[in-house]
Amino acid sequence: MLLRRGHRLTMAGARRTRSPAFTVAMTVVAVFILYLAVPNVGTAVRAARADGAPGVFTARELTCVQHPGHESCVWTGRFRADDGSIDRSGVELYGSDRYTNRAGESTRAVDIGLAGRVYGPGGSNEWVLTALLAASGLGILLWLYGAPLRRLRAGRNHPVPAERP
Repeated sequence: MLLRRGHRLTMAGARRTRSPAFTVAMTVVAVFILYLAVPNVGTAVRAARADGAPGVFTARELTCVQHPGHESCVWTGRFRADDGSIDRSGVELYGSDRYTNRAGESTRAVDIGLAGRVYGPGGSNEWVLTALLAASGLGILLWLYGAPLRRLRAGRNHPVPAERP
């Protein structure tokens, strides 16, 4: 039986093999995606749970950016923790927009440890992007190396019997 280049003969028939260069390139992509996602897991979980120092955010300035057909605004102001341990100016209230506050108005917020941002007591959905990135990176690695690892493991579970003299 003649096989085209890039195919390998197995008991199930001809199977297409991946280029080693493609495997290396996809491994680099997966590792880069994980490099972006993994360091942010702790922050994303704290933000989702609003796990940090509770306090009060006082709105000072509204900053808006105009996009075609869309406006994105955020309130910047001062955050003071309830116990007085944190008092910072120039922090943004995540999820705020033109209509959530007015200058001088105070609202409950939580400082999760990011230098320039505080969150409302309901937390945030930033964890979704971090989870999708981590799952994508792991999914690519599983796609690339899952079958070879399963074949290797299957070979260990079915040892070849020793020849008898």
